[in-house]
Amino acid sequence: MSTVTRASLAEKIHTQVGLSRSESIDLLEAVLETMAAKLESGESVKISGFGTFMVRRKGQRSGRNPKTGVEIPILPRSVITFRASQILRARANGAPE
Repeated sequence: MSTVTRASLAEKIHTQVGLSRSESIDLLEAVLETMAAKLESGESVKISGFGTFMVRRKGQRSGRNPKTGVEIPILPRSVITFRASQILRARANGAPE
């Protein structure tokens, strides 16, 4: 498994777009901050040809402790999910574009 880091993304921007390293880092941070702010406010973030990050709000409900079987309350929370685009799924599965 390969990990994508901020540094590797900034380096890709630097080499492929031609911005300075400093400008590449600033651009990447601005994009990530914008995405984070949108997700924090409950909005979806769609990246064309890549996919959509969505925030789902889960209300309070009951569940069971898997070890004891005792019913327990599950507190409300927000969950971020990602739905890949058809293009990304095809690339991940090795299909020609």
